[in-house]
Amino acid sequence: MSEYFLETSWYIPFYGLIGGILTLPWSTRMVRRTGPRPAAYFNLLMTVLAFVHGLIVFNLVWDREPHLIVFHWLKVIDIDFSLTLTISAVSLGAMSLITGLSLLSQIYALGYLEKDWALARFFAIMGFFEAAMSGIALSDSLLLTYGLLEMLTLSTYLLVGFWYAQPLVVTAARDAFLTKRVGDILLLMGLVALGTTAGTLDFDRLYIWAETAELSPWFATLLGLALIAGPTGKCAQFPLHMWLDEAMEGPNPASILRNSVVVACGAYVLIKLQPILALSPVASATLVVIGILTAIGSSLVALAQVDIKRALSHSTSAYLGLVFIAVGTQWTGFALMLLFAHAIAKALLFMSIGSIILTTNSQDLTELGGLQSKMPVTTTSFLVGSAGLIGILPLGGFWALRLGADNFWYYEPWLLVVLLLVNALSALNLTRVYRLVFAGETQPKSRRAPEVAWPMAVPMVSLIIITLVCPWLLHQLSLIPNWGYVHKITVMLVIISGLAGCLVGAIISLPRTLARSIIKPLKFIQDLLAYDFYIDRLYRMTVVFAVEQSARLTSWFDRYIIDGLVNLVGVVTLFSGEGLKYSSVGIGQLYVLTIIFSVGFLVTLIGWFVYVHP
Repeated sequence: MSEYFLETSWYIPFYGLIGGILTLPWSTRMVRRTGPRPAAYFNLLMTVLAFVHGLIVFNLVWDREPHLIVFHWLKVIDIDFSLTLTISAVSLGAMSLITGLSLLSQIYALGYLEKDWALARFFAIMGFFEAAMSGIALSDSLLLTYGLLEMLTLSTYLLVGFWYAQPLVVTAARDAFLTKRVGDILLLMGLVALGTTAGTLDFDRLYIWAETAELSPWFATLLGLALIAGPTGKCAQFPLHMWLDEAMEGPNPASILRNSVVVACGAYVLIKLQPILALSPVASATLVVIGILTAIGSSLVALAQVDIKRALSHSTSAYLGLVFIAVGTQWTGFALMLLFAHAIAKALLFMSIGSIILTTNSQDLTELGGLQSKMPVTTTSFLVGSAGLIGILPLGGFWALRLGADNFWYYEPWLLVVLLLVNALSALNLTRVYRLVFAGETQPKSRRAPEVAWPMAVPMVSLIIITLVCPWLLHQLSLIPNWGYVHKITVMLVIISGLAGCLVGAIISLPRTLARSIIKPLKFIQDLLAYDFYIDRLYRMTVVFAVEQSARLTSWFDRYIIDGLVNLVGVVTLFSGEGLKYSSVGIGQLYVLTIIFSVGFLVTLIGWFVYVHP
């Protein structure tokens, strides 16, 4: 039986796909009498099967060598494009995390979207969403991974634009789709170049090829930058980072996955590409620069946000920036552990704020307050999620940040400062949000705020337990070292940075109105951070302006030059025909003689030209 589960492990991504397909009769409104809930139950059932199957296979492969499943797709000369899946502890662990969080998010959605008329459509998209992410976790082929990333981009577009009757939602969905397309197109260019150069797109073969590859510096740099572009867009990293902030206009159950495992899928692909990226020092350095800019910039921007979801979404970009730094410095172990800890903690945080939004009908921090006594489960979820994120001993975030601090302490001490600064700023931001939402006096929007119903409370309590037992899970996976091998200084630095951020967040003044300062320098800084360093305006003045002018020039050239030449040919033909019709006499022999003389003249002219210019 165990071998059967192992051999059929490649079925797991299809569970979500089947669940999405089964919901179509309800999502397309072919079935109306039963309401949309049966669609949700079908999708939940398939997600449960995927999660259980994944856990069984994970236990089977924990102490085994990776097992490859190959589907040959196209073989031309020396190029072999095959769709390969890898069954290993890492891939199955990533997939179990995806299906587990997807299951909790779908149960949560039953309560959050209980009265939404498009509940079936939401679960249909979630099925495709889950299938794409599960496939990326198992994929060992860059070709297959790229196709699944495209499927993930489409699902993101549909989920962000779920409430398509709202103009702001439509704009957010469009921007998210187009921003990701920029990175995907560059990734496709890198994929084609890599496939033609290496002769394969399977990761295992690419690693062997990379060990002996001799590429020119220019080619290696361009290849590395192209491969980086895709994960940069997926992980919301600078300069393709603004879509995640706008994507918070979508339903919160989708935001739970988007800020936990969706962005992690892009980082997971980046980690698998690391041996190829290491061929170019410029590409590795670019990863570090992108990670630093995003980690510090997003941490600062989060401090000025008054929208509760946007304050946490910028935090997501910041932590993924640390992952980019880890990959750029070739510390992929730190990157994987940070992705694991961040996904669990951030999913719990978004469940907590989703409960607040549903209960109060507001996500403005200036309109909330005094909820800790009214919503105990939600408050506990936020506190535990925050502790699991900012490196509070002994939760998962601490062990992930401790590993990164150890690595940077010995090899890149200046990057240790970045890690500690991001941790401190994240703690400051989460403390600020807690004080404005849960502490203080009750505001009009939060005066009547009962705790949420069980479909939302059960997933939150489950994730609270998972977050608290995360250290035990890491210990079972042999990812926590013995205390004798732990660097005491880095441990203290991680703990102090988190506590310092919490302390500053607890003592600074937070006026409920959050009014802009009358002091011009402080007012300038507030606006600079609140508007994300005015990057959207910078884009409009540069990239968007250049594209608009190029489009106008192209339109003018097409209308007056291309169309003008075509119209000129048409006019000449028309007048020629009108003129020749008067020379028609109806004598066939004369027409044949004219054609013979014309052809003879042309042949003579061509022969003379060849003779004179041999």
